[in-house]
Amino acid sequence: MTWDSPEFRDLRARRGRALPIVVGLIQVFAVFAITHTTFSSMSTGGAYDLPLLGYGLLFASAASLYLIRRSPVVALAATAACTAAYVVLQYPPIGPFFLALVIALASAVVLGHRTAAWITAALAYAAWWQYNLPVAEFIHNLPVAEWRHQERLIAGAFVLAAPLLFGQLIRSNRDRVIEIRRRRVGDERLRIAREVHDVVAHHISLINVQAGVALHLMDADPEQARTALTAIKTASRDTLRELRTTLGVLRGVDEDAPRTPAPSLTRLDELVERFAAAGLRVDLRVTGTPRALTAAVDLAAYRIVQESLTNVHRHAGVDNAQVTIGYGADELLLDITDRGRGGVPGDGNGLAGIRERVASLGGTVAVGPRAEGGFTVCAALPTGAA
Repeated sequence: MTWDSPEFRDLRARRGRALPIVVGLIQVFAVFAITHTTFSSMSTGGAYDLPLLGYGLLFASAASLYLIRRSPVVALAATAACTAAYVVLQYPPIGPFFLALVIALASAVVLGHRTAAWITAALAYAAWWQYNLPVAEFIHNLPVAEWRHQERLIAGAFVLAAPLLFGQLIRSNRDRVIEIRRRRVGDERLRIAREVHDVVAHHISLINVQAGVALHLMDADPEQARTALTAIKTASRDTLRELRTTLGVLRGVDEDAPRTPAPSLTRLDELVERFAAAGLRVDLRVTGTPRALTAAVDLAAYRIVQESLTNVHRHAGVDNAQVTIGYGADELLLDITDRGRGGVPGDGNGLAGIRERVASLGGTVAVGPRAEGGFTVCAALPTGAA
């Protein structure tokens, strides 16, 4: 059961509904027990009976917490009014008669009503200051009659300031958690968008070229047209499979494991074959000693090569490209070069996606026309020490 699961939300809702009742019972029974115990122990004897109105105010202040989520200011005002009435009527200030007010102050700050909470606390403290002497006279026969005036004022200030500071701490921490979650969601959406773009752009480009070949050769060379249609079928099947895998991750579907290996540099030969079938010859060269890479670097490298070759196929106007994979001591070097027209119209989502992938891994990338003609994509991805 996770924090955001329906079961956990229902549990929190039930606890929220039970809180006012629990707080009310604590206030009523605690005040009842402490007053009777205290007055029974007095030398003069006798017990003090709190009027029914006093118990009603204690429970009403707690019942006001039912409104704390829908109308925090109203709930805060109602709780403060009931607590103030209890003090003004000079009922015994013994026990947690202020517990509901403390909870309301902290909740108001957490829910974003900090100004109302501080104003309420200031007014409550002014009322406590005003009625402090009558309260002291009320308890002059108690064993704790030595309490000093300053100590009661300090205690009141602490009781009112503590929930304000505690609520602000909770709100600050919650805002930080929300911001972290928002960034994680944004990063995940961006990652999925890059994956979908790379898959769709690559395969649709191949399908488009092969469809044009099939239409052109339908009558003149039916066998070649059949080959082009077969390539279209294969590319469309691969597109659907990779899209299902990506969307399955997005939905959190984990019933079926992927039936094909994840995109990786070990599958570059398959990528080269697909482009060869579409009419783009790729000269693949590997330097250094190949080694296992982290999943993030491996996937990013594959997608960078795939997107770069897709751009060559779509925009360069040439039938060949050169790909160099270099394994350095602590980085992976990628260089994809062509001798075509030297640009990508609009510098679209593909190149932006390449830059984002490289930046997310802390690498560097350079893209642009070559002085001797054509276009190049050169990326360096950190891999750690060999």
